[in-house]
Amino acid sequence: MLRGGAQRGAAIVGSKMNNVVNSSQQSRSKVLTVENMNPHVKVMEYAVRGPIVARATDIEKEIKAGVEKPFTEVIKANIGDCHATGQNPITFIRQVVALCTYPDILMDNKEFPSDAKERAKRILAGCKGGSIGAYSDSTGVEVIRQDIAAYITQRDGGVPSDPNNIFLSTGASDAIKSVLKLMMTGKGGNEKAGVMIPIPQYPLYSATVAEYNAHQVSYYLDEDNGWALSIEELKRSLNEAKDQCIPKVLCVINPGNPTGQVLTRANMEAIIKFAYEENLFIMADEVYQHNIYAEGSEWFSFKKVLIEMGAPYNEMELASFMSTSKGYMGECGFRGGYCELINVDPDIHDQLLKSISAKLCPSVSGQVAMDVVVNPPTPGEPSYNQFVQEKMHVLSQLNEKAKLVTKLFNSIPGMSCNEVQGAMYSFPRIDLPAKAIEAAKADGKSPDAFYCFALLEETGICVVPGSGFGQKSGTFHFRMTILPPLEKLRAVLEKFKIFHKNFIQKYS
Repeated sequence: MLRGGAQRGAAIVGSKMNNVVNSSQQSRSKVLTVENMNPHVKVMEYAVRGPIVARATDIEKEIKAGVEKPFTEVIKANIGDCHATGQNPITFIRQVVALCTYPDILMDNKEFPSDAKERAKRILAGCKGGSIGAYSDSTGVEVIRQDIAAYITQRDGGVPSDPNNIFLSTGASDAIKSVLKLMMTGKGGNEKAGVMIPIPQYPLYSATVAEYNAHQVSYYLDEDNGWALSIEELKRSLNEAKDQCIPKVLCVINPGNPTGQVLTRANMEAIIKFAYEENLFIMADEVYQHNIYAEGSEWFSFKKVLIEMGAPYNEMELASFMSTSKGYMGECGFRGGYCELINVDPDIHDQLLKSISAKLCPSVSGQVAMDVVVNPPTPGEPSYNQFVQEKMHVLSQLNEKAKLVTKLFNSIPGMSCNEVQGAMYSFPRIDLPAKAIEAAKADGKSPDAFYCFALLEETGICVVPGSGFGQKSGTFHFRMTILPPLEKLRAVLEKFKIFHKNFIQKYS
């Protein structure tokens, strides 16, 4: 026990130590800050869920809180989220997923058709422990990969597909990132990997290229020619980039997002020849393969064309991507997707498996939804007629909406819109007055973002500025989905027509 001066001395020392600790606690800075974080993540942007969408969400909250607006609801036409805009799910998909989720109802429930039960039993038999609550193999449940391979073979007119070359993923986006990751050089400067992406493009590509510290090689689609893909433009963009990177990948989106074009077979053959000559790996984003609307348009897979072109093209490397989120299904929330690899070096295949195994496995419920997409009811099965009716209803509605949107935007002075041949979006061009461009600059926004924010505040319509997808300098666009229900879409387009006229008058 301390006494007298010793006790007082200990108190002083203790006080000083407490002060040091408190001072240390007060002055300690954050370990991770915007200044010292991964700079490549800071660079990446994803316009589809950017600032304008955040503002749309705030407006929805304001409406619920009783704030008066010149509209009663926000129409989110910014993203291809089918069910969020009112599309009904396909019954058979949900039945099989429900049965796999709660197998007890397989036994006695008479509300579920026998073909749905048979598929659920087959899938569950392929799952570890007979449950979708268990991890699957990193590449996905084997029987589902077998069904995907059978689907691809039938789709491509007998061109064979090997389930060992297929891996399932958390949406197509995850598979795209997994393959792109393999392309990175790990070096900087002019030894970065060069990734050719179309402009306009789906922002996943530019965001991933930035995140991986690769070099974006932009090639422009020809708006004056229906967003065609010009080989001359591919050559121009590649030649200009060769002293800045090591070109390795050619990304193609077909049908196009955000532009809605469908490539012709002749155009695809020319693209494949270009990639062969330049020694490029083709990544084919084919998630909209069911969404073809325009008369005369026909979809072919890059794999089918490449194989049917024969030697030497049939030995080229290719990755093709598919998803449950688009097509007629619109099952975005299940996050089901797959990738098929063609002619990939076996050692690279092993490295990919190692890479994706670190993520354990994609959502097994998403895998189940994908299985139903590739293994739907067939003629003679109990669910066939209802399935076909629901599928064709969705696709026929999208077809009608694609034509409606194209027609209306082209009827508005100062706007033009190429035909929506496929996918789920329109990408109209808007001619903005000089005063609007000046006002946008003063507001710290790009002109098309300024236009889109005004549209949102005045009408409740949420679309994405074209600058988020890329566009030729001096041109302005926006992307709008064609997903809202037909009657609501007609009302939206009429509101749009009035807004555009007033906006142009205000800034003329």
